[in-house]
Amino acid sequence: MRWPSVCVFREATVSRSPQEIFESYVHAGALTRNADALAENFTEDGVFEAPLVTPDSIFPRRLQGREEIRRGMAAYYERQVNDKRAPNLEKSGYVLHTTSDPDVFIAEIDTVFDGTGGDVTVSLVQIFRIRDGKIAQLRDYFAPEQVS
Repeated sequence: MRWPSVCVFREATVSRSPQEIFESYVHAGALTRNADALAENFTEDGVFEAPLVTPDSIFPRRLQGREEIRRGMAAYYERQVNDKRAPNLEKSGYVLHTTSDPDVFIAEIDTVFDGTGGDVTVSLVQIFRIRDGKIAQLRDYFAPEQVS
C-alpha cells in the first residue's frame, strides 16, 4: 500500500482502526517530527521500544510513559535538525498485518529517501499493541545504523 498524501491526526475518543492509528503515528513522527503529536498517539503509560538500537545510539532505545516519549523524541528530533532527508511518499510503501489478537497489528514498511547517489530504502517492521484506540506498546525493528 502506498503512503497517503495527507494524514490527519484525530483524538482517540472512539476506537480507531489499525490503519488510522498507523497513519497518525507516521504523520506525527516520520513526516512532521512533532513529538507532542507523536506522544498523544500513546496511552498515558505507553511504551516505545527500539530493541535493535545500541545503548550509545542517539535514537532512544526505550521510552516509558507518554511524557517520557514526548521528551525523548523531542530531544531526538532536535538533534536531527540538520537531517534534511524526507521520505519519498510516491516510492515508499507499507503493508499492515492484523493478527488473531484484535489489539495487535504489524506494519511492514519500506521507506525510500531520494539521494544524490540514488535512492536509499530503509526497511523496518513495527509491532503495535493497542488499548482504547491508542498505542500501549510499540516495538520498532530497524537497522540501527540508519539513525546513527
